[in-house]
Amino acid sequence: MTLSLYDWALVAGYLGVLFYLGLRGSSMSRTTVSSFLLGGRTLTLPLFVASLVSTWYGGVLGVGEYSYRYGLLNIVVFGVPYYVFAIIFAIFFAKKVRNSNLVSIPDKLYETYDLKSGITGSILAWFISSPAPYFLMLAVLIQVVTGWPLVWSLLAGTSVVLVYVSWGGFRAVVKTDVLQFLLMFAGFILVLGFAASEYGGLTRLFGALPATHVSWTGGRSVQHVAVWFFIALWTLVAPPFHQFTYSAKNAKTARWGIVLSVMFWMVFDAITTLSGLYARVLVPDLAVPAMAYPALAEAVLPEVAKGIFYLGMLATVMSTTDAFTLISAMTLGRDIVGKVRRISSERVLNRYTQAGAVVTGIVSVGAVLLVPSIVNLWYVLGTVFIPGLLLPLLTAYYPRWRLSSRWTFRAMILGSGVSLLAFVIGVMRGSMDNPAYPFGIEPMYHGLALTVGIYMARHGRRRQENGGGR
Repeated sequence: MTLSLYDWALVAGYLGVLFYLGLRGSSMSRTTVSSFLLGGRTLTLPLFVASLVSTWYGGVLGVGEYSYRYGLLNIVVFGVPYYVFAIIFAIFFAKKVRNSNLVSIPDKLYETYDLKSGITGSILAWFISSPAPYFLMLAVLIQVVTGWPLVWSLLAGTSVVLVYVSWGGFRAVVKTDVLQFLLMFAGFILVLGFAASEYGGLTRLFGALPATHVSWTGGRSVQHVAVWFFIALWTLVAPPFHQFTYSAKNAKTARWGIVLSVMFWMVFDAITTLSGLYARVLVPDLAVPAMAYPALAEAVLPEVAKGIFYLGMLATVMSTTDAFTLISAMTLGRDIVGKVRRISSERVLNRYTQAGAVVTGIVSVGAVLLVPSIVNLWYVLGTVFIPGLLLPLLTAYYPRWRLSSRWTFRAMILGSGVSLLAFVIGVMRGSMDNPAYPFGIEPMYHGLALTVGIYMARHGRRRQENGGGR
């Protein structure tokens, strides 16, 4: 993807504004844990929506790859289930989460269960909040315009994010997210408009696509589609959903903020999916489908417009990368190391969070080099770690359904452990791209079935002990 001098000027201006917004007032944001990690719980509805929309939509290159390869199936697997679970979160959990006045998911686990279960759940939450897929996307975006090797692009992008996140905290994330919300919509509306002008409207577009691309199954198996619905359960335990809910001005702001965010995601999904379909027609036979959007921009956009679209892609990725980096850093530094070492000083915990950001960056770089695929990183993180965290966290807000700390710990270990074992066996029998899982069943199903079984068995035993009552 070639950028003109004017396009580079836009990129330079964006980075300058990003650092300015991120670092301004950072000394104030580090005074207390609540201020550094939650911005003082003052998010208004517009700020909540702009931050959540941009943060929860960071996989733009993965979306481009999927819509290029499978067409409308992109909305089915990366849209619909996330809308459903986001609304479920808004209805059943937003008020409970906000009124808890906690700081993080691990706080709820520590409050509800014992130290052992809390630490185990915190470790699972740390993996789920990994920014590794987004560091990879950021590196690829840097690589496509600079020509640098992936490793150098990865190190450059990671360093930029670590600087303003570890220094500015949550306020840095929110301030930059507002800018990035505007850029992501502007950039993709622009490329879609130019693509439609270049090729024609939807009737001609759909007529030129393979039949699978205009099918809601995309030519994929039912099990393949279904597993992505289960991975969308991620939404209910997603650290950003909890983090922004904790940070909202009140419970009403959080609930309606999520509902409005779903509406924006629906619009953005339509725009990005159509852009991927235009890429499939205008730039056929791409060797690397993840490059669908950059290739489309190169084909239809003039200078300046190309720079704005590049900023749109960059902003979409950056907004998610910084939020996940902060949450992952907080989970590691404050909620795991700080808890094990019994640190109570807020300033020390903030320093631990800053150190956690560096460690998170290093681990993420290692994960990217080990699994250099955006979709595969999403798949591994969701498949392995969701089964162990889902029910323990959700039932923490509904005492009637929760288990004792001892059985919760067992459910965490067995749920994620079995999923990890099934995943490893599948890859060893086959490969990462063509695994041979035990019984031909996706690893997540193994873990979820086991944890659900544990909860059902324990509740059945409890009813027996209570003489058949609840």
